[in-house]
Amino acid sequence: MRMDSKPPVSLSFEFFPPKTPEGADKLCAVRQRLYARRPEFCSVTFGAGGSTQEGTLQTVREILAEGVDAAPHLSCIGASRDSVRGHLHAFQAAGVKRIVALRGDLPSGYGIGGEFHHARDLVAFIREETGSAFHIEVAAYPEMHPQARSPLDDLRHFADKVRAGANSAITQYFFSAAAYRRFVDDVRALGLDVPVVPGIMPITNSSQLLRFSEVCGAEIPRWIRLRLQSYGDDRESIRAFGREVVSSLCEELIASGAPGLHFYTLNQAEATLAVLDDLGR
Repeated sequence: MRMDSKPPVSLSFEFFPPKTPEGADKLCAVRQRLYARRPEFCSVTFGAGGSTQEGTLQTVREILAEGVDAAPHLSCIGASRDSVRGHLHAFQAAGVKRIVALRGDLPSGYGIGGEFHHARDLVAFIREETGSAFHIEVAAYPEMHPQARSPLDDLRHFADKVRAGANSAITQYFFSAAAYRRFVDDVRALGLDVPVVPGIMPITNSSQLLRFSEVCGAEIPRWIRLRLQSYGDDRESIRAFGREVVSSLCEELIASGAPGLHFYTLNQAEATLAVLDDLGR
């Protein structure tokens, strides 16, 4: 049950574009269940090199038609100014008011290419082309971007994105509230007051989590890793433990002043709803 005595914390959910009609039907049902928690917006991912761009826009249109604010991801590496301009025009025509602006990664086998090399370039271009038409979200990495040369270098890149015109940030998922608090303190020390919303990854599958974390550089604390490994194929125990860990993390983040929680749903509702139930949200 949602409790009015709880401090206000915005909620948002991330989805990826479904690849089949069955997946689209399933995602529609998932969205309806999550809408009951009154999200501020829902974001929709954009594949490597824009590989799911049509699916992204279609899913965004569906969310907007359902009465919820939708934020398409827009990645720029390998893209031209003309192609990004085309996406921005399509977003405006669809009624989009918010964009998640990312550098992104090219599909395997491609060189860096394109007219944008950093997310700050994309943010600046969006502002040049559309002024204040969009609320721009950017990525943040409390545990450092896996390709950054140092934490300080990563922080400087983040500051560049904000100074280029970003309104707020969503972090990569993490399991250390201390890392998040330190990152926010470092951001504030630079004189930047943008909201930094923690990205939350529910734990439902240990092998999947380990695989994702290896790719994106998210640190899984040793005690969590060992507990997950000890459960083997016991999915029920993994889900119960994951719920406990993530709910506790969210409580700590809210207590420390996090402005919101952004859930990486993986197009599923159960694990996110379980955590929100624990939080009374």
